[in-house]
Amino acid sequence: MTHTTDPKMQACIEACNQCYQTCLHDAMNQCLESGGKHVAADHFRLMMNCAEICQTSTNFMLGSSAFSQQVCGVCAEICDACARSCEQLGMEDCARACRKCAESCRQMAG
Repeated sequence: MTHTTDPKMQACIEACNQCYQTCLHDAMNQCLESGGKHVAADHFRLMMNCAEICQTSTNFMLGSSAFSQQVCGVCAEICDACARSCEQLGMEDCARACRKCAESCRQMAG
């Protein structure tokens, strides 16, 4: 379903949605079930922050907010940090979703 006529924004919305779903799912399932470093406060908090900012970025873009670019810029930073953290724990799917979202948000942020 396409909500916007701007293909760059639509791609960013899709990347943010995918990252949101992946981070939330992996945090609530893979991390909680694995324990240890997967539930270390810094890693787990970062995954939840990443899911939240991705959802927020989507909401700002869908709502045509004047602050979308700024939110996307912050989203890119958080996604990059989350990708690094996930890579250290071998969570490749999460790291990939975060990197794709970060790149798309950087383009939206200008």
